[in-house]
Amino acid sequence: MVTISDVAKLANVSTATVSRVLSNSGNVKKETTEKVLEAIQKLNYQPNILARQLRKLETKTILVVVPDITNTFFSKVLRGIEHVAIENDYEVLLGDTGNNVERERGYLDILRQKKADGMILLTARLESHLLEEIAGEFPVVLACEYLEGSTIPTVSIDNISSARKATEYLINLGHRRIGFISGPLNVILSRDRLKGFRQAMAQHNIPIESFLVQEGDFSFESGYNMMMKFLALDQPPTAVFAANDEMAIGAIKAIKSKGLHVPDDISVVGFDDIKFSSIYEPALTTISQPMFEIGKKAMELLIKLINKDQLEKNQYILEDQLVIRETCKEYVSK
Repeated sequence: MVTISDVAKLANVSTATVSRVLSNSGNVKKETTEKVLEAIQKLNYQPNILARQLRKLETKTILVVVPDITNTFFSKVLRGIEHVAIENDYEVLLGDTGNNVERERGYLDILRQKKADGMILLTARLESHLLEEIAGEFPVVLACEYLEGSTIPTVSIDNISSARKATEYLINLGHRRIGFISGPLNVILSRDRLKGFRQAMAQHNIPIESFLVQEGDFSFESGYNMMMKFLALDQPPTAVFAANDEMAIGAIKAIKSKGLHVPDDISVVGFDDIKFSSIYEPALTTISQPMFEIGKKAMELLIKLINKDQLEKNQYILEDQLVIRETCKEYVSK
């Protein structure tokens, strides 16, 4: 097996010089670097990455924990994370909790066992004191979800204001009887989106009937089932705002199953702007989150924490956008 000493001998330099070239730590003349790289190529030398990591007490691996890998929203966030990770020679280890808090708690052991250099959480359903405790020991970044009053670095959008924006769009189209399908209310972003909906309705002095707010679980099936509840009412809503696109598409499926049409009979707005929302028929009006950018920013912050660099701030709020497509229509009372 070719060793670093063999490379040093062929290049006529010290082993320390070869190490500096391999680690790209600088202070090596250009011509010397070229000689070392040429020797490496000739000998087909493969550095012992594991040994180097052990010396530096690093794994060059980061852990990303998602609540539900089947939710397509997370694929673009993960792509943003991986984009920055690859540029910085990190590998991404993915943990899927399946919306199970116990499994989320179990992933913390990967950090405790030093099998990863840091963690990005795309879910924050654990007790806040546990997350604060782990973030006090290891580099941790929250993305998409957040903890109220926490100092853990966070990347998200303003879910309250974006939900308010979506609701106001329906109100401005003349809708007053608006149904809302929330995500699970033990999740903070679900509560925030419900809060934004309530704020918009209150600002326009529109009362909210309790049965026009139903709790889903972010799945297509829950969107379908909650919409069927709305359709069973004597007076169904003229518009529905679902707290994510999968539930919105489930709601449209339910509307179609009753022989009704979107948006002619009922308008629908979603949230997230997953790829399928633009190719579904009718194309879904929705709040677009900068998913790729959220992932990129989260990974950039994590690398700074790993390198013990100073952060400018702990909370980063990225811009969302209302994307108007084909599922909403002006309401004219009949």
